[in-house]
Amino acid sequence: MTSQTHSVPTADQIRRAPKVLLHDHLDGGLRPGTIIELAREQGYENLPETEPDKLGAWFREAADSGSLERYLETFAHTCAVMQTREALFRVAAECAVDLAEDGVVYAEVRYAPEQHLEGGLTLEGVVEAVNAGFREGERQARAGGHRIRVGALLTAMRHAARSLEIAELANAYRDSGVVGFDIAGAEAGYPPTRHLDAFEYLKRENNHFTIHAGEAFGLPSIWQALQWCGADRLGHGVRIIDDIEVTDDGSVRLGRLAAYVRDKRIPLEMCPSSNLQTGAAASIGEHPIGLLRTLHFRATVNTDNRLMSGTSMSREFELLTEAFDYTLDDMQWFSVNAMKSAFIPFDERLAMINEVIKPGYAELRSEWLFQQTAATSGSSGTED
Repeated sequence: MTSQTHSVPTADQIRRAPKVLLHDHLDGGLRPGTIIELAREQGYENLPETEPDKLGAWFREAADSGSLERYLETFAHTCAVMQTREALFRVAAECAVDLAEDGVVYAEVRYAPEQHLEGGLTLEGVVEAVNAGFREGERQARAGGHRIRVGALLTAMRHAARSLEIAELANAYRDSGVVGFDIAGAEAGYPPTRHLDAFEYLKRENNHFTIHAGEAFGLPSIWQALQWCGADRLGHGVRIIDDIEVTDDGSVRLGRLAAYVRDKRIPLEMCPSSNLQTGAAASIGEHPIGLLRTLHFRATVNTDNRLMSGTSMSREFELLTEAFDYTLDDMQWFSVNAMKSAFIPFDERLAMINEVIKPGYAELRSEWLFQQTAATSGSSGTED
């Protein structure tokens, strides 16, 4: 339920608000100019455009097909220029800087190491390059007056057969910047149960993992991810709406799976703009996140692929505030939800919530109060 205490935040307040990002793909967030420069350095000649603005527009338009499979094809170009240590380091550093400048204070950024081996790197070499890049990006952000902490999620491709290997890699680097594991790729025909050995291994190791589920495929994908695989979080999970019935009189009935997801406080990594592009939702105003927030599911707001969607965390919140009249209170609710669901230790999550997120929103709310006071004082003076 949306708080009526404060007005809808401005774009500047949204940008400055401390935000938490759990679902962002490294190969889906490159700067167009960086892609062009890396392509030139590496001799990659298949880019559809060679000017940054035009290339950025091409990615957005190509991803705007309504098909998850077509959407995924755009990654051929970004992955093609992420095959050297130097490229991975640069892309990771720029990712951290870009997120920090957008007001993100904590992010978990995912990538598939197996997609970056064509230049001769090992899986370990990929992870070490990206980790080093994130640390450099954090340093550059601090120098620029911003604070961010970035953790990596190692992704296995669900159509491939390297998930156990990648899970073992995630476990090996769990104390060196990698906070968990994920599987991604086309859902249809590639159920998460194909990777049970990886999930069983991670559970034995007391490690964390999320699973892309309930985006292009429906409730069976969500059910398998939770009840067969034991996922800690759901990547997207938007199709949980199919198990929720809203009657003509406005009353709501949750099916068994939806009730389980809500009651167990299973985090939903929701990506509104991306869901529109892949056909999982018809519009922002019709996106299930509105109802799920009202029903107090543990919904979180995410970017998915900033390049392909032409988006940022601030942009996602701007769209949601326009559609649902969300306030700073709502933004804080989503941000605390995300921080509670992060794959770092509990005491560190609690410190981020109490020492960074809540004070940040309190400061923004105090601005609103002073603005209201100033407006009132001004009108009083005019009347006198």
